[in-house]
Amino acid sequence: MRCPFCRGAESRVLDSRTADDGLAIRRRRECQGCGKRFTTSEMAILSVVKRSGASEPFSRAKVISGVRKACQGRPVSDDDLALLAERVEDAVRASGASEVPAQEVGVAILGPLRDLDEVAYLRFASVYRSFETLEDFESEIALLRSEADIARLRAEDDLDTPPVHSASSEPTLPTTT
Repeated sequence: MRCPFCRGAESRVLDSRTADDGLAIRRRRECQGCGKRFTTSEMAILSVVKRSGASEPFSRAKVISGVRKACQGRPVSDDDLALLAERVEDAVRASGASEVPAQEVGVAILGPLRDLDEVAYLRFASVYRSFETLEDFESEIALLRSEADIARLRAEDDLDTPPVHSASSEPTLPTTT
């Protein structure tokens, strides 16, 4: 790592700390040539391979930009979009690969976007999955409705089931006399 002050090639690491929830490492360094201190940041690079075969670094800003179009006119805040982009990056990084196809990034967007706003999800999915007919929209809406019905029934079932309370939190052993 070259010193930003004197361009010297030799530096000594004084301190290392994790940053960005463990995705990066911050290092405090001291130049051996001029004695000045500076901070560096190290992060594992995640590349996205486009359909054309070109590769580019993963960008949360690009995820937000694409999703923002689908969220236009919807009650979705910038903070919501930032959290969505973070969830997408976490999901893509969880694969363990240093290069992922753009298709995988799109798939990783669909789940969090559906949780965030179903209308925005439909908009994004219609472009991403290339909906061509009204039936494509109808089948996706039917799927969303059935999943919502299942979630509602589960929630009702949880409300109807009384909680089980025991007199003692410790297990009791049978006694013999």
